[in-house]
Amino acid sequence: MQLPQSVRNVIEALAQLPSIGPRQATRLAFYLIGRGKNYIQTLSSDLKGLEKVKLCERCFFIHENAGALCDICGNSARKPDIIMVVEKETDLLSLENTGKFTGRYLIIGGNSKTGTLEEWQKLRLQSLKQFIEKEFAGQAQEIIIAFNPTSAGDFSAALIEKELKGFTKKISRLGRGLPTGGEIEFADDETLGSALERRG
Repeated sequence: MQLPQSVRNVIEALAQLPSIGPRQATRLAFYLIGRGKNYIQTLSSDLKGLEKVKLCERCFFIHENAGALCDICGNSARKPDIIMVVEKETDLLSLENTGKFTGRYLIIGGNSKTGTLEEWQKLRLQSLKQFIEKEFAGQAQEIIIAFNPTSAGDFSAALIEKELKGFTKKISRLGRGLPTGGEIEFADDETLGSALERRG
């Protein structure tokens, strides 16, 4: 049986989202239809609002500020020479929620699957290196590599450490308060705070 083209278009779009396959996308499409026109219009308006979101030119987190910097990078009370490199935006949010980190971030993107960094990841690292050279004469106080304690995370952390070794006085990793194989995004604030305090 052939579904209407508008429904097929939505299913195809939803199926491209992370962790959503064609079957789940089909269920979601029918769920949206079942919620009615008002819900669909509100959702459509909310999605349209995402066009206003920009990436911070320094850490690559999202913001809607008039300038080029997000709230974290634009905050003069933060320590700009202590930089935490994280894999994704949700990791940054989880670490911020601990209230124990007062430096700035760099979102580097997903773990390497090829043994090398992607070109856009290299560009982000280059941006950080240039910032360190310009603001701190080539030496940050500390760079913390906050990757998931998995084999892929450890491998990617080694790549990042190699790239940034000459640009900081100290490189550290989160303490092993995080269980091996766990994910930063899903850790509770107390566990993350402990891992941050025991970094080394």
